[in-house]
Amino acid sequence: MSLLSSDAFRDRWQRRIGAARITWGRLTEDELLKTEGQVQKLAELVKERYGVTRDEAKEQVNSVLQNCTS
Repeated sequence: MSLLSSDAFRDRWQRRIGAARITWGRLTEDELLKTEGQVQKLAELVKERYGVTRDEAKEQVNSVLQNCTS
């Protein structure tokens, strides 16, 4: 699996905002855009809004990001 450049990842992330909004309806599109798909930032938002553990939030984020890069 090849790694994406930061710009390519950001472009893909912006196209995947809709899927992320479906997954995390409590997060705004603006919040998702600001995270630029960064695991730590997304996991913190998910943890805060959904009251899940840090590990659970990271699992959710990694799952969505994995689908984003496929």
